Amino acid sequence: MTFDSHVLNLVDVAARLVNHLTPGESGGVATETPVGAARRRAVATALGGEGRRAPRVSDAEADALVAFSADLREVFSSMARGDDRGAVRLLNTLMLDAGARPQLDRLPDGDGWHVHFHGADDSLATGWAAGCATGLALAIGSDLAGRLGGCAAERCDRVFVDTSRNATRRFCSTACQNRTKAAAFRARRRD
Repeated sequence: MTFDSHVLNLVDVAARLVNHLTPGESGGVATETPVGAARRRAVATALGGEGRRAPRVSDAEADALVAFSADLREVFSSMARGDDRGAVRLLNTLMLDAGARPQLDRLPDGDGWHVHFHGADDSLATGWAAGCATGLALAIGSDLAGRLGGCAAERCDRVFVDTSRNATRRFCSTACQNRTKAAAFRARRRD
């Protein structure tokens, strides 16, 4: 995995944490923060993917990542508003609170090294908080800064990382894009 793909993976997990764990609207449907077993499953789903297995998540870890996700939402919102300085202030605080520190660890197959932004003895929640905050900080300090977005569809506040070639993504999903296009088509037909 290249450095850029590692950072992109962390930023993608940050977006999934926001989308799975924070209240708002998703595709025109009101969403709430999950509770109980659903909260643990939502955290595991957000952390899984991209070739990773979904981890076992305790109630305490889920609670910590739900609270952290609210701060991540504010980072994405600040970037969408063009408030880079506000996003950076919050990310600096998040990295400090999580004890983010780069460290090289041997890959599981023993062939090469992988950068982690947490210690081997940190909890699952602390490790992901440190990694996601640092990944977002690295993204903002690179050409990925303009690629952190919020859905442009009405009644949707989900976030995304624009990995398109031409950096023109405006929607969190194809469903929101299609819903917006269909609404615009119906409006034109009425007029």
